[in-house]
Amino acid sequence: MHMKSLAFFVLLSGMIVAVSFPLRAQVVASATGRQFSLTAGALGSVFQPDYGGGGVAGTSPNRLYGVGTYVDFKLSRWIQIEGEARWLRFNQLDNINETNYLIGPRYPIPHAHFWRATPYAKALIGLGDMNFEFNEATGRFTALAYGGGIDWRLTRKISVRAIDFEYQQWPRWINNQELYPYGASAGIGYKIF
Repeated sequence: MHMKSLAFFVLLSGMIVAVSFPLRAQVVASATGRQFSLTAGALGSVFQPDYGGGGVAGTSPNRLYGVGTYVDFKLSRWIQIEGEARWLRFNQLDNINETNYLIGPRYPIPHAHFWRATPYAKALIGLGDMNFEFNEATGRFTALAYGGGIDWRLTRKISVRAIDFEYQQWPRWINNQELYPYGASAGIGYKIF
């Protein structure tokens, strides 16, 4: 009787194991799983302010250098918002400097993801502050910015903003002229969650 019980136990155990192989743990598909994340980072920037003095828009002989910060708010793969602030204070000509506060949609370029790099495009709107010659005047303008870049993921939490190019449009600032500052930034980001 003891052998029959042992044989039954082995047979039952074997059947349970055999049935359990095709079973898999249920996992939420990546298309419906939580994709929400928040990344914050620091930037170093170089910009052509498109103003060299004299009340006339035009290429400046000096590029402005500065620091900045950015926040990427990812709601889903295709719904992302980027906010950035930039303070361009170094290498000033006649005390001309620039500050940007911008926010808008960020769009990862489909099918362009390679290795750990993700290219993206963005369109931002916000404020641009300009300090003109020798603190004689300052101005705050609506700024539109179009650009893109590449984020390269180093680890699960740390990414490098390898390049971020931005072309800005500041409509009707002085003497009915427009400014078109442009520049590039690079930095590092940390995924908070």
